[in-house]
Amino acid sequence: MKKRILSMVLVFAMLIGMSGCTGSNKNGKIKISLYMWDKNMTRQLTPWLEEQFPDIEFTFVAGYNTMDYYSYLNDHGELPDIITCRRFSLNDAAHLSDLLLDLSETELVGSFYENYIENNRETNGTIRWLPMCAKVDGLMANKDLFDKYNIPLPTNYEEFAAAMKVFEENGVIGFMSDFKADYTNLEIMQGSAIPELKSLEGTMWRAEYESETEDGQVGLDDKVWPVVFEKFAQFIKDANVTPEMTNLGFNEVAEKFNNGELAVMRATANDCVLSRQRTGQNAVMLPYFGETSEDNWILTYPILQTAVNKKVSENKKKEEAVMKVLEAIFSEEGQRRLATGTAVLSYNKNVNIELSDSLSEVKECIEKNHMYMRLASTEIFSISNTVGQKMIKGELGPKEAYEEFNKLLTTPKSAKEEEILLTQETAYEYGLGEHGNPAASSVLNTMREGTDQDLAIGFWSTATTSVYAGKYTYQQLKWLLTLKAYTNECEYTGKEIIRLMEWLINVKEDGSNPIRHYNDIPTTSGMEYTIKNNGDGTYTLENVTINGQPIDENKIYNILLVGEYDCIVSEVYCNCPMPEDLYAKYIGHETEVKYYDYFINAAKKLGQLSAPTDYVTINK
Repeated sequence: MKKRILSMVLVFAMLIGMSGCTGSNKNGKIKISLYMWDKNMTRQLTPWLEEQFPDIEFTFVAGYNTMDYYSYLNDHGELPDIITCRRFSLNDAAHLSDLLLDLSETELVGSFYENYIENNRETNGTIRWLPMCAKVDGLMANKDLFDKYNIPLPTNYEEFAAAMKVFEENGVIGFMSDFKADYTNLEIMQGSAIPELKSLEGTMWRAEYESETEDGQVGLDDKVWPVVFEKFAQFIKDANVTPEMTNLGFNEVAEKFNNGELAVMRATANDCVLSRQRTGQNAVMLPYFGETSEDNWILTYPILQTAVNKKVSENKKKEEAVMKVLEAIFSEEGQRRLATGTAVLSYNKNVNIELSDSLSEVKECIEKNHMYMRLASTEIFSISNTVGQKMIKGELGPKEAYEEFNKLLTTPKSAKEEEILLTQETAYEYGLGEHGNPAASSVLNTMREGTDQDLAIGFWSTATTSVYAGKYTYQQLKWLLTLKAYTNECEYTGKEIIRLMEWLINVKEDGSNPIRHYNDIPTTSGMEYTIKNNGDGTYTLENVTINGQPIDENKIYNILLVGEYDCIVSEVYCNCPMPEDLYAKYIGHETEVKYYDYFINAAKKLGQLSAPTDYVTINK
C-alpha cells in the first residue's frame, strides 16, 4: 500500500522558515502557525482565537485536505505547528506519526468519549490526532411526502424497504442519491452494515487495518466484510438504486428532493437544515437501519482531525501556548464557533451542543451512543467508489464485489512517475514581511506575467507554501495556490482600481473589516500600495502606485482578480460586498480554465516562477 507520495529528488535553498515556525517574533509574541483544511475555519473560529490570545501571533493558512500535502510541506521543513485535515485515517497518517506530539497523557484527551478517541489510538498507545465535532450522515427524508401517502417513518430496515416499495407504486421516487461521489458509495456501503462493523470482529479488523505497514498489507476479513457486501447489495435492490445514479451529483439529487419529487436521499444533518430553511419542507434525518430499531445507527465523521508538530516541544513556552490554543478550540465555545451553525454533535464529554431539529428522528441513536465513525482512508474511499458503482450497474454480485475489493486493497501500488513541469532555480519564503509575502508575490507575478495582464490583485489568500527551489510536478504546483483562488479577467480604470483597493482594505461604516487577519493583506502584481496600520486590527489605504508613480486614474488597465469572492462578501466571513458598479464589471468574467490550471499554465509558459516584488508598505 502506498502510504505517501514518493519524495521527488529536490535541490532547494534553505529558507529562513515560514511565519509561525519560530518561537516568538520581535514584539515578544509567540508565533503559531495553524493550517486549516478549509476556509470555513476562518468564519468565526480564527477571529475568536486572535481575541482569546492577544499574546500569540497566528499565521492562518487555508491549505489542502490531504495528508500528502503535509508530507510535501515536511519534505521542505515547513510542517506547521497545528495541523488540521478532514479526509483522515490512521492508515493515511502513519508516515507522519513520528513528526507529531503524543497527546495521550493530556487532559484534553481525557475529555473525549473513550470509544471515539480509541479510533485514533496507535498500536503503541499513542494518540496524535484529535477528532473535532461530528458531522452526521444518514438518510434524509421528506416527512411531508411520507404523510401525504400515509406512510409511517420507518423504524427498521424491513419498514424502510416496504416504504420504498409503496412510494414507487405511487409513482414517487422513493430513494435516490449521488453515487457519482466516492463518499456516497463509501458511506452507504458501511452504513448498510454498521452493527457488523461495530462488532468485536469488525473492531479488531479495523484496528489491524489502521495499523498496517507498507510491507504488511491487510485485506478484508472473511466474517464481517462478506456481510457488508450482502447488505449493500440488498440495499441497492430494496431502494431501487439504478445504474443512472452513478452519474448523479449531489446538487441534481438535492434539487429533486427540495422540489418534493424525492422521498429519501443520503445526506448530512447540515444538508437537512439547509433544505428545511430553503423549502419549508419537514425534512428529517433517519438512521442507517438495522433489523430492529435497536440495530439502527447514524454514521459520523469529524469536521476535522487536528495534530501538533513535535517540534513545538523544543520551546516550552510555545508548547504550552499551543496546548492552550487546542484546549480553546475543543472547548464548547470553540466547537460552536468552528461549526458556525452547522448541525453537528460533539465527541467530547464536557461539550453540550444543542441538537438541531433535523436530528429529532435519530435522537434515540444519539442517546444510545449509536454513532459509528466511518473508516475513511484514501484507498477505502477510492475502492468503495469503484466497487460500489460496479455493484449498482449489476456488474458484480456481493461475492464478486468482496473479492474485487479485497484484491484492490492488497495489490501493491506501483509508484507512478509524475511529469516534472518545471525546475525552479530560486526559493522564496512564505510569510508576510515588511513589504509583502514573497511566495504570494511570486505566484501572483507568475499569473500576471504568464497571461500578459497589466496588473493583478490577489485578495484574501493567494499562496499556501514557500516557493522551493527544485523540481515541480503538476500537483506540487497546484499546492502552491490557495484552494479556490478563482481568477477573473477584468478591465478597470485607475480610479476604479483605487476604489477596489479601498474595498479590500478599509473598514466599512458598519464596522465590517475586509482584513480579518494581518497575513491576509492583499497581494498585488504590477502595482504597489501603502496602507496605515490603525493599531486595532484595521487598516487604511493611503495610496496606489505603479513603479513608484501615482496610478493613472483615467487609464484602462487589464487586471486579474484572484481569490474567493465569498470570503470577502459573505456575512459569515468579512461581510463587505463589492460596490455595485465595480461588481458589474467583475461578475461573469471568470475564466473557463480552472483556477489552478490558470496558474500552472502561466508557470509552464514562463518556465520559472517569477521573482517576488515589494508590493506593500505598512505605516504605523
